[in-house]
Amino acid sequence: MSEAKDVAVRREAMVERKSSIEAMTPFVDIFENDDEILLFADMPGVDKKDVAINIDNGKLTLSGLRETGEDGVLSWEEFGDVEYQRTFSVPQTIDVDKVNAELRDGVLRLHLPKSAAAKPRQIHIKGD
Repeated sequence: MSEAKDVAVRREAMVERKSSIEAMTPFVDIFENDDEILLFADMPGVDKKDVAINIDNGKLTLSGLRETGEDGVLSWEEFGDVEYQRTFSVPQTIDVDKVNAELRDGVLRLHLPKSAAAKPRQIHIKGD
């Protein structure tokens, strides 16, 4: 299985949230074309292993945990640990088995392909 597919596979457990970690909503851009819905979620500093993507019954949930680590005594903090979390409603026509995700440069790219039945099609008229 590819790395992108590993991230996109439906996972039962979300990233464990620690009580002292701030929760944030990631900024998201969503595009739609005839073949898919493409979602870009801004999650700077999040490692691929700390991302969870769940699609269940028309609900898409994204979660990612950024931990900066501790290398000494903290004297100033503006860029601390954070949990990104966001939930969307998605159409039932998404082909969940073909969902693909990649995390690069702090941006999660999620490809949500539409099933064949949901794609627009041209009807040709037969005649003499």
